[in-house]
Amino acid sequence: MEIELNSGLEEIRAVMRRFTDQVLEPIALEIDLTGEVPTRAYDVLREQGYLGMRLPQEFGGGGHDLLTYCLALEEFSRSHRVFTLILDASSGLNPIAISKFGSSAQKEKYVAKLATGQFSAAFALTEPGAGSDSQAISTKANAVQGGWLLNGQKHWISGAHKADVLLVLAVNDPKLKAKGGITAFLVDKDTPGFNITRVDTTMGSEAIKLAEITFDNCFVPDDAVLGEIGFGFKIAMDSLNSGRLGVACSCIGAAQRLLEMSVAHAKERSTFGKPLSDRQAIQWMLADSATEITLARTLTYETLRQVQAGRQVGSATSMSKLYCSEMVGRVADRAVQIHGGMGIVKGYPVERFYRDIRHYRVGEGASEIQRLLIARDLLS
Repeated sequence: MEIELNSGLEEIRAVMRRFTDQVLEPIALEIDLTGEVPTRAYDVLREQGYLGMRLPQEFGGGGHDLLTYCLALEEFSRSHRVFTLILDASSGLNPIAISKFGSSAQKEKYVAKLATGQFSAAFALTEPGAGSDSQAISTKANAVQGGWLLNGQKHWISGAHKADVLLVLAVNDPKLKAKGGITAFLVDKDTPGFNITRVDTTMGSEAIKLAEITFDNCFVPDDAVLGEIGFGFKIAMDSLNSGRLGVACSCIGAAQRLLEMSVAHAKERSTFGKPLSDRQAIQWMLADSATEITLARTLTYETLRQVQAGRQVGSATSMSKLYCSEMVGRVADRAVQIHGGMGIVKGYPVERFYRDIRHYRVGEGASEIQRLLIARDLLS
């Protein structure tokens, strides 16, 4: 396994790092103060070509590969998780699924607008009775003349209250379920019968919202089907595989920033006449965090290389997501401890990072599901 990037990617990382430090970090402070994402956050990301960066160039996208996209997530997560969510809404699960599986008409309708940030997207899979067990969804899709009627409920859908188009998974054949009975639909926000019935704020940043969606005889035409009828679950799993690597890289970036803040604080803060950095207890916490970050980056980068090369990686994406999401939790906990009072008071970055990163062990498949997938791969 290798941790180094080629010189071209290292140059790209340097550009992303400067952009994050000089442009995004002041916006991150504003987000923390107001609890809102200012319009200029989208503007600066658009101007620098980060919106739609994985979408095809023919539709105005950047045409970048998964590794470059994940590098952007890693760098932006050093500042604020909001920026990684903006990237995902224009170049993540839903946009990539449309560009990969969509018809020519669907690509014409959505991809160019997603690439410029004119549209944002959301991925509607989770339900009250189906979280990590995504095969257990119960939202129904009944075929009618000229299209489908959707009935059911989705919840905890990131950014759905502001999304222009949602990828919705619904059951068209309860007997087949994941083996040909779940279809993916593209649903526009103004479709009759589509209702945002609740918006939730997480334990993380005030600016990050999750929405509940209720479908009440929501009619979508036949041309709203994404891919083939009955093969929506396959589309979802294909998207989630790359999504897990994106989460892994986001965790690495956040962990790296937490470690850097901890090192700086340990050098500056003195107790009983000595800097914290002279204390063995602090040194060991820093050493453990640095070691775990290096292991996480090595595993994830190598998995990305294998995926880029078109090789089968088995459960390696699950391993990356599992290890990185749990690793950043340990790094954040140590960072809070090292910062003492500054680590638990709102207004300091460490406290907000600590709350924001907790989501990673739940979203994109909880840690327990990743372990199940890894074990299943071993025993198959």
